[in-house]
Amino acid sequence: MGFRFRKTIKLFPGVKLNLSKSGISTSIGVAGATVNVSKRGTRGTIGIPGSGISYSENLSAPTDSDAEPVGDGGGTPMAGMGFGALLLWGVVGLFGFLLIYGFVTR
Repeated sequence: MGFRFRKTIKLFPGVKLNLSKSGISTSIGVAGATVNVSKRGTRGTIGIPGSGISYSENLSAPTDSDAEPVGDGGGTPMAGMGFGALLLWGVVGLFGFLLIYGFVTR
């Protein structure tokens, strides 16, 4: 086993800055639906809070400048996106809407 380091800093509700030995990432979301952005790419996770059950999927290729582009860039923006990614974005959008609606109606 190797040495590991991780520190999470809560910037404001729903947004966290994650620091580790391998780099920096940002997590955006609520319990049950999170999108993480790092140098490895974007990863979305949905799950049942407190159960340990979740589904995680890469939503983009790594942001490394040496990476080969995927596809010709044509077609629809959602082309090639799996069902899990579409479901994840739907859940994240719903949580975002409910969060904004909650702030507006107070």
